[in-house]
Amino acid sequence: MPAEITIIGAGMAGLACARRLVSAGYTPLVLEKGRGIGGRMATRRVTLAADEIGLDHGAQYLTARDPRFAAALQELGPACARWEDGAVVPRLVGVPGMSSLPRAMAAGLDVQPDSQVAAVRAVPCGWQLDVGLARIETRRLVITVPAPQAAALLGVDHALHRRIAKVVMAPCLTLMAALPKGAPRPFLSRSSDDHPLAWIAQDSSKPGRAGTLSTWVAQASAEWSEQHLEETPDEIAARMLPMLAEVIGVAPQLASYAAAHRWRSARTAAPLGEPFLSYNDHTLHVGGDWCLGASVEAAWSSGTAIADAIIEPRADVPHVIQRASRA
Repeated sequence: MPAEITIIGAGMAGLACARRLVSAGYTPLVLEKGRGIGGRMATRRVTLAADEIGLDHGAQYLTARDPRFAAALQELGPACARWEDGAVVPRLVGVPGMSSLPRAMAAGLDVQPDSQVAAVRAVPCGWQLDVGLARIETRRLVITVPAPQAAALLGVDHALHRRIAKVVMAPCLTLMAALPKGAPRPFLSRSSDDHPLAWIAQDSSKPGRAGTLSTWVAQASAEWSEQHLEETPDEIAARMLPMLAEVIGVAPQLASYAAAHRWRSARTAAPLGEPFLSYNDHTLHVGGDWCLGASVEAAWSSGTAIADAIIEPRADVPHVIQRASRA
């Protein structure tokens, strides 16, 4: 018997969609290709001697301008707290790491990690998915992976491919570093439009962070990231650590840990401009932060809008593409 609703991707958009559907009485299945959930709401755990640290190497914080998103975050309780870094608009973070937010959101949901979907195809009862050696049939399918992955999964001949392919996403190279407790800490966060390190955060200043070390996360600009995208993580870290050390005023050799992470589709440079796309009599929905902009709130808005469209479908929604338009 086919599943009722299957969601591909357990990032913010997929989890927000699933939570809204569950609140309305649906039982969605969420498939995640990785071992963990949350997408770019990620925290890397590292043990250095007797010190265990966590570094937020993806999304650095959330802002909640939509009251509905703010209310959804409040439901997560102590897993979400304000980071007092001096920003005018309150910045919220996961506690004790950004990955705590998706874990809290996933509570009570049917999320299956290590479930990479290799192909999707329309069948009489809805959609069929190839997941490893298994096949899953579902009446409705929701795809919430990054735009390039969504386009590839649907294939170049699909009616939605051209629209998704117009979305422009930029890469981001991230450095994670740990310094001695007494190392300089000149600021809590810094953004710069004219420096290769577009964002620098004193990660250990966020609430709930354990350990005695001074930890930092630096994210390179889109231009610098594109230039060095294909280098190895070790090569990227070797380039970024001296730049970070120069900005905060410390010798790079004092770092007890330095590692880099490559995000190929990190920032939405040219969004779709709509909350989601729908196809085939509303049995397929495709969305994510790339629909509305480069923020976690944009991902939540897209996922929630998809769920609302499933709960209360409207035939007059302009972004719906019916099966007949594929010809």
